[in-house]
Amino acid sequence: MKEQQTPKYIQLKEEIVSWIATAQFKPHDKLPSENEIAGRFGFSRQTVRQALGDLETEGWLYRSQGKGTFVAEAERGGARAESRQKLTIGMMTTHISDYIFPTIVRGVESALRLQGARLLLASTDNEKARERESLESMLLQQQLGGLIIEPTKSAEGNPNLDYFLALEARRIPFVMLNERYSDLDAPCLKVDDETGGFRAAEHLAKLGHKRIAGFFKTDDFQGVFRMRGFMRCLRERKLTLQPDHLIRYATEEKGTKPAEALAELLRRDPAERPTAIVCYNDELAVRLLDVIRLSGLSVPADLSMVGFDDANLATATEVKLTTLEHPKTRMGEDAVALLMKLMDEPGGDGGETGDIVYDPRLIIRQSTGPVPAEEAN
Repeated sequence: MKEQQTPKYIQLKEEIVSWIATAQFKPHDKLPSENEIAGRFGFSRQTVRQALGDLETEGWLYRSQGKGTFVAEAERGGARAESRQKLTIGMMTTHISDYIFPTIVRGVESALRLQGARLLLASTDNEKARERESLESMLLQQQLGGLIIEPTKSAEGNPNLDYFLALEARRIPFVMLNERYSDLDAPCLKVDDETGGFRAAEHLAKLGHKRIAGFFKTDDFQGVFRMRGFMRCLRERKLTLQPDHLIRYATEEKGTKPAEALAELLRRDPAERPTAIVCYNDELAVRLLDVIRLSGLSVPADLSMVGFDDANLATATEVKLTTLEHPKTRMGEDAVALLMKLMDEPGGDGGETGDIVYDPRLIIRQSTGPVPAEEAN
């Protein structure tokens, strides 16, 4: 049981929902009696009765006279479609107010406004435990029609599978943003990250760069696929990738490891250091611009760089970043349209609904240029 300073009946409600979420009790399974629940948790029968009554009102449970309390079938489809004005759509992202996320959220909000639905936002701060808490909180919402979810550290597995299965068991549709967990087949809206990584490296190779370094956050699949495309391009062009020219890092290391690695590379003899770099995203590219300045070098005269996502940051510095496009607002709007389609289809399985994959357009600005003449050979 949770030890939060919240009313005991709320704690008990959350506990019973977690039983359902983790499939300890399935639709039409009988719950323990009021006396058994009260004895298990040390609550009064009045507290138990209040919690069960609320969950019955919210549609989680039903009572059968003389038989007990049972888990209800999840409502779905027509009932939700007919009450769009009261509909709540949940959205969980790794962050809300940082980087490209506000623009994605605005796209979702504007599309939901046209539907008369409201948005319930949650952030996981890119932590698996916070994702679990957010999923449980969303499951407690009475009018939850569906969820838009960005997975947390998608390349590191899905310890919260039981909660995603609970969404499916309750026929609450969900779509995933940017990537999906490998053990889920929910529709996903994402950029073709591998193609983006390939195009970033290809652009630099066409400018004559041969020593190209890559910096990729690899605890999510976006970074894994961007790195894969980057490496594939170098391989196809028969360009050697030095092992220490590929810097992989986790979310917790993003503020230190890439900057330290680049500073070390730039201290080397000009004949050994990279002449160009590909960055996991624009946020990292802007951070690394400071490292380059402190090293006494300039972009693109000494070092070319490519970002990813075409965030506001890409044009906020004195050096405008060459980058790959991310359809931020459009992705949010498309996510709502896809979710509404899932909600309206009987059975909630999505029918012919599949992934939406966006082609990342290369946007060439000031941060890339030809390889320095003395390095051309």
